[in-house]
Amino acid sequence: MIQTIRNAWKVPDLRKKLLFVIFALLIFRFGAAIPVPYINTDLLAGAMGQTGTIFELLNTMSGSAFSKATLFALSIQPYINASIIIQLLTIAIPALERLAKEGGEEGKKKIQSITRYTTLAIGMLQGFGYYTLLRSYTVSGQAQILSNTGIWAAIVIVMSFTAGSVFLMWLGEQITEFGVGNGISIILFTGIISRIPHMVMSIGTGLSRYFSTPDTTGWSEEALSALEKSKMHPALVVLLLVGILALVVFVVFINNSERKIPVQYAKRVVGRKVYGGQSSHIPMKVNMAGVLPIIFAQTIASIPATIGMFVPSATDPESGWYTFLAVFNTTGFMYSLVYFLLIIAFSYFYTSIQFNPIEVSNNLKKNGGFVPGFRPGRPTSDFLAKVLSRLTMFGAIFLGIIAILPIITGNITGFTAMAIGGTSVIIVVGVALDTVKQLEAQMLMRHYKGFLE
Repeated sequence: MIQTIRNAWKVPDLRKKLLFVIFALLIFRFGAAIPVPYINTDLLAGAMGQTGTIFELLNTMSGSAFSKATLFALSIQPYINASIIIQLLTIAIPALERLAKEGGEEGKKKIQSITRYTTLAIGMLQGFGYYTLLRSYTVSGQAQILSNTGIWAAIVIVMSFTAGSVFLMWLGEQITEFGVGNGISIILFTGIISRIPHMVMSIGTGLSRYFSTPDTTGWSEEALSALEKSKMHPALVVLLLVGILALVVFVVFINNSERKIPVQYAKRVVGRKVYGGQSSHIPMKVNMAGVLPIIFAQTIASIPATIGMFVPSATDPESGWYTFLAVFNTTGFMYSLVYFLLIIAFSYFYTSIQFNPIEVSNNLKKNGGFVPGFRPGRPTSDFLAKVLSRLTMFGAIFLGIIAILPIITGNITGFTAMAIGGTSVIIVVGVALDTVKQLEAQMLMRHYKGFLE
């Protein structure tokens, strides 16, 4: 990967694209540090620490911007939600389906325009929900996080959150067009990576507390219990490192695994020349959908926490809403089950969009190709559909297990950061592999010598 980036940096065109991506990500991180007006960020940090893991996922995806109520607090979640809604409606509504399949470039532009407007609406809705959440917070029953609860303050806060999410959508599109890789995925990748120093500091603090012996005279039982939970055994740190390395290996293995379906082309005599007769193959990846099922499954599984943003009593430990949200926290059984099933569902959904066995079979038939042992047409498409279903199921289950295994391990060891860490590793590795492949493809286009070599 490092060698690929070095080689790409030597190519002037790719160097410009990489510099554009770096500049865009710097803007993203700069905006993630700009606080929204009328919010006491110091009080907010303490209040967010009391909510446990209810909004931990949103905070991780935004690169800690959510817990600081900055301009990019909503991150790209509104755009991801809008993409899910529009893609599902494209299948359900015939007019949108015709627009997507038969509209060509103009149809794609209209679908993108609809997605942008939907992003704006969802951003305003989530911004209002976050404002409602902030307005309901009080510290020690007296101090309020919002310094101004008037109409003008509400408009400024909601519009700031909405503008931040829309700007990130535009920034992601610019990265896709003028940079390298999928802009939305790269922004999500950067937000997760930015939390690594915080995680390292947490581990370092836990190790220092394990080896140090502070004077606990006069401490309450709750303080002593919290101190014991914050300690980290060195063996646990080694286990964490080994687990992360194993996750990386497994994700790379799944992303690079594929089954090659052999294809034989019949010979054709045209005039005095003979065409065809060569052998080829159809590569069918185990994880054809890539990292998208993980991202979208996370978004859907976090809907209960998003709904809780609109309910003031969601922050009261004695309320029913708080109990409901606690069931769907990122370390709970219900969240793990829903998350696992959604990964499988979205894997099938995106695989069906990317690979159509009937279309592939018809193209083979038109070009005189066939899969050995299967007649062209319906038998070939049935065989491809059967292979695709098995590969997708294996890849989806494997990804699901990798995603929820850190949650289970975190509940056993008590280190809850692993619950988010496993999902983050899947996204980070998947995005990194996709970006490197695009870099390699562009370098191949610029250095291809063909028959002149």
